[in-house]
Amino acid sequence: MADKNTHTDTPDHSRRRFLKYTGTAIGGVVVGGVIGSAMSGGFKKNSSTSSPSPSASPQATVTADYNQAPMFFNQSQLQITEAAAERIFPKDDSGPGATDLGVAFFIDHQLASPWGVNARTYRMGPFVKGEATQGDYLSIERHELITMGLNSLEETAKAKYTKGFVDLKPEEQDAILTSMEKGEISVVNGITGKTFFNQFRVLVMEGVYSDPLYGGNKNMGGWKMRKYPGNQMSYANMIDKDEFVTMEPRSLHDHFVH
Repeated sequence: MADKNTHTDTPDHSRRRFLKYTGTAIGGVVVGGVIGSAMSGGFKKNSSTSSPSPSASPQATVTADYNQAPMFFNQSQLQITEAAAERIFPKDDSGPGATDLGVAFFIDHQLASPWGVNARTYRMGPFVKGEATQGDYLSIERHELITMGLNSLEETAKAKYTKGFVDLKPEEQDAILTSMEKGEISVVNGITGKTFFNQFRVLVMEGVYSDPLYGGNKNMGGWKMRKYPGNQMSYANMIDKDEFVTMEPRSLHDHFVH
């Protein structure tokens, strides 16, 4: 981030000051930290190596993709998340599944964000079961719901099949997820698997179709399956066309890396 005492008006420094001081929110995630660095410089950054001298042999450029790095889950939780997400949105002839789209990393990044700790959510009791049209009002935070739900998946798999969830056959994984969806498996303190499953499924679908800036929809594969254009700068040159126009999708990230 640019130093707060810097007063240059170049677009890059101006943008950085804006992101640093306004706390702008995009898609529910507050800009700053990882997201802020993504928009001001991109998640993919070359390693800082000195330029080789003319006599030195060229060095290979090393690129790190920080979208593919866990920020909240341990490796076991990440693997269970990936396996469960793939069963909800599996790879088929239409395109990639949740694994190839990096959905597990999207969920991980969401749980590491203020959203994961229910920031800006009313948190005072009493915590009572609402009507079907009201949804759940939980005494635990979202990151607790997801991690406890993942733990229930693992415990159920070992109790029923004597294997971890990631080692089960697809149909066995489906059977456990179906029991979760029906509320037949408890998560904690009367919170059923249905509550976990409903929240988890929403996260999976968001990871498939959200902007790649947030960790999922890798290579905009989810958008490409739907022929969704993403975040284009303008549609002025095609708004009056009668036929459907297929466009190469663009991410928010594309507008900030140049």
